[in-house]
Amino acid sequence: MTQEYIEIRGARENNLKDVSLRIPKRKITIFTGVSGSGKSSIVFDTIAAESQRLLNENFSMFVRNFLPRIPQPDADGIENLSMAVIVDQKRLGGGSHSTLGTITDISPLLRLLFSRVGRPYVGHASMFSFNDPQGMCPECNGTGRRLRVDMSKAIDKSKSLNEGAIMLPGYTKDSMDLTMLVQSGPFDPDKKLSDYSEAELEELLYGKAKKVATQFGGKTVNITVEGCIEKFSNKYIKKDLKTYSERTQQTVAPYISEGICASCHGARLSQAALNCKINELNIAELSSMEIGQLIRVMREIDDPVAAPVVKSLTERLQHLVDIGLDYLTLDRETDTLSGGESQRVKMVKHLSGSLVDVTYIFDEPSVGLHPRDVHRLNELLQKLRDKGNTVIVVEHDPDVIKVADHIVDVGPHAGSHGGTIVYEGSFDGLLEAGTLTGSYMKRLLQLKSDCRQPSGKLSIKNATLHNLQNVSVDIPTGVLSVVTGVAGSGKSTLINDVFLRQHPDAIIIDQSAIGVSTRSNPATYTGMMDDVRKAFASANKVNQGLFSFNSKGACENCQGLGVVYTDLAFLDSVKLPCEVCGGKRFKEEVLTYKLNGKSIAEVLEMTVEQALAFFQLKEVVRKLQALCDVGLNYITLGQPLSTLSGGECQRIKLASELHKKGSIYVMDEPTTGLHMSDVDHLLEMMNRLVDAGNTVIVIEHNLDVISLADWIIDMGPDGGSNGGQVVFEGTPAQIIHAKQSITGRYLMNAVNQHE
Repeated sequence: MTQEYIEIRGARENNLKDVSLRIPKRKITIFTGVSGSGKSSIVFDTIAAESQRLLNENFSMFVRNFLPRIPQPDADGIENLSMAVIVDQKRLGGGSHSTLGTITDISPLLRLLFSRVGRPYVGHASMFSFNDPQGMCPECNGTGRRLRVDMSKAIDKSKSLNEGAIMLPGYTKDSMDLTMLVQSGPFDPDKKLSDYSEAELEELLYGKAKKVATQFGGKTVNITVEGCIEKFSNKYIKKDLKTYSERTQQTVAPYISEGICASCHGARLSQAALNCKINELNIAELSSMEIGQLIRVMREIDDPVAAPVVKSLTERLQHLVDIGLDYLTLDRETDTLSGGESQRVKMVKHLSGSLVDVTYIFDEPSVGLHPRDVHRLNELLQKLRDKGNTVIVVEHDPDVIKVADHIVDVGPHAGSHGGTIVYEGSFDGLLEAGTLTGSYMKRLLQLKSDCRQPSGKLSIKNATLHNLQNVSVDIPTGVLSVVTGVAGSGKSTLINDVFLRQHPDAIIIDQSAIGVSTRSNPATYTGMMDDVRKAFASANKVNQGLFSFNSKGACENCQGLGVVYTDLAFLDSVKLPCEVCGGKRFKEEVLTYKLNGKSIAEVLEMTVEQALAFFQLKEVVRKLQALCDVGLNYITLGQPLSTLSGGECQRIKLASELHKKGSIYVMDEPTTGLHMSDVDHLLEMMNRLVDAGNTVIVIEHNLDVISLADWIIDMGPDGGSNGGQVVFEGTPAQIIHAKQSITGRYLMNAVNQHE
């Protein structure tokens, strides 16, 4: 059979310079190259966008009104496309009612199983759903959690009422609420609450509403009085707190804690559903089991009625095990999954589908994967290919790049210095091609030998959150520490949850998006725009508000957006550059004001690199230099933040936090989306931060970063209930000899590989 190709001619999206390409169909093609080189512009903005657009054109006008509007990519020709399925790293949101079980469609099968063979018989499958009024626990409406008064914050039993024993808002001495409460019962305001009898305390705290006659302005008035906790609960907990003003919410929030629902004990379901069992286990107990264990339980069900459902269930669960998610549970809420876990869950959904001849597009699927698990990912990509699909992957991980049938290296550098194809062909050819990617793939891994000595330590004591098994560990200060371990081993819990709660002043640099508005850009986010506006204002002796497209300077036709949306009734609305300002966003008069010969619009079109050469303002230069240091010299000052990738968001946050001294920095997988050559810049910066007297803690799987740490804390030994322990603490030179450390083994292999 002759090889078919997806053909692209003259692609010019973003920074692409008339790129023409042939991508083999039904093969694995991996796109690589430095961040900002144009990989995503080819894969997502050209191939994926056009596939999606052509697919949407098959729907009726009515349906198309509800679909996202995709403009035609800027290219001379794109041919031989098939339907594209994009598997990206966007986190799976969905709130507390969306769980791993609901999103993978495993929970509906489990409910069906219980409705058929669970005993005593309860009814339809919907009776086992916490999203269905018939199945949900009536007390907590299927959330498994209840708000309640935090008694440690509300009452101080060592004091009397006059000394302020009731700490809830509204009960200060001489307040109306306290006076009425004291009058309503036999309460001695000078007796310590610890000396109250049980009956007195019950009445004071939980007394039900009753009418009390009181003198008010010379008249007898009946006033309703209830116990202080009872009153607070009725007012703020039984009603939706969001209906109150923000100020009230902030005032009462400290007195409210969230606990497990007393009725269903967190299982979310009605008592009838929880009483129905298979082999002595109810549906909530099965949903809270780790998937590896759940499969074994499923295989023990021998009822012939259940056979087809059990077969289907075990197949789907096996996919989750194959991809290395055996440590998750079906009741895990989807918004608590990491970006890498979210992407792998999406993969599983596609694996159980039966579509073929589809183009699967993956965005760095190795994110969040320990080197040990990369082979599982590779097997998955190969399975999808062998079913007859075209697999396109944007990736930086050398171990994933190795399984490619075809490699496209984009470069040579980022931004305006990128946008061309520097190599196409096999893996072996890439190593000899002399491109940035090729030469970095051949580089030797070296372990850090002269590690810094810590200046002190930050201790975590007896941590038991999630799967942590009573972990006590010291994090050294004044050095670069890397926390590593396989997915699900407890790294994030230890640092992002336990450690950060104890050190809320730490600077967190993660991958969450910054600003989705098209009005925020690198210049406004880093704060340099204020200085730029001042410089323009003083050079031209005018109001600085003129130099903001969110303020006085905005083009009146497009309100400073730079584009105008034209609504064509039942047709797609069209986004066109504003014809008054030509997409520049400013009024015409503003563009006549210059600073060193450039208008404000021209300054915003500069890349960070160009701006560094242009500006002399000390503060602006410092901020631009920080952006350069994190490898973002190719982005323009006016580029909307909503167009940045996760890795770019993380680096722009890093750049804006770089100047603080004596701080604790926590970074969550900062190498995400970084080319091997950019990892070097990142390490230089981390080292500069440490040399300036900061403590840097990095959660990371990247072997280059691990090999150059001063101190390594390896979590494990595995994921889920088999994790949650500190397997190793020490230096890179020591970890490669630590028998029990999986990370150590992979680091050792990487060092030996080249020798």
